[in-house]
Amino acid sequence: MKKVVALIPIKLNNQRLPGKNTKPLGDKVLCQYLFDTLRQVEIIDEAYVFCSDDSIRQYMPDEIHFLQRPKQLDTDSTKSKDIIQKFIETVDSDIYALMHVTQPFIKAGTIADTVSKVKEEDYDSAFVAHQIREFAWYDGKPINYSLTNVVRTQELEPVYVEGELFVFEKSVFTEKGRRIGERPWIQPISWKESICIDDMEDFEMAQAVVELEKRNERYS
Repeated sequence: MKKVVALIPIKLNNQRLPGKNTKPLGDKVLCQYLFDTLRQVEIIDEAYVFCSDDSIRQYMPDEIHFLQRPKQLDTDSTKSKDIIQKFIETVDSDIYALMHVTQPFIKAGTIADTVSKVKEEDYDSAFVAHQIREFAWYDGKPINYSLTNVVRTQELEPVYVEGELFVFEKSVFTEKGRRIGERPWIQPISWKESICIDDMEDFEMAQAVVELEKRNERYS
């Protein structure tokens, strides 16, 4: 049976939105949304918060382990690859699920379905993504339509925007240095699940979602 370990890297000295990972959002703080969701995901064998500041423990449920992260991995120039490398050297597993607390509305079912694609099917990796059917450009050129043949929006080739959940076999990283392998599965997610908090504008969007859901609950 393949072992699955969740890696949740957390940094408390964020630059763009200081203190965002423990910032109050509704009736709990941001990081607790993912923590509470993970408690419902049975396909994951172990989950670790990888953080240099053990004050994060006060927000963690007993089911999630704390692993001290070297402070030199807290700099703005630190790459995700360096964090993953250090974690894999410390915690062995067949499959790793890298996720971030900055995507608070991802569902337990989405996490389970994404992990199961790698654990139970012939995919070496998987990641969540929000599908967009809009006229998209990159580097001064349209990427999903022709200027001489403008189709209807519903006929556009979709563009996928990566979320913050990546599942990969250990060998994908140790042999290729990547979190997405040669046989990836793209797990579609809703707009709400795709909300990722990087700055205050993102946080305000998340606040609006929480407040709207509370209002709907009161009147339902």
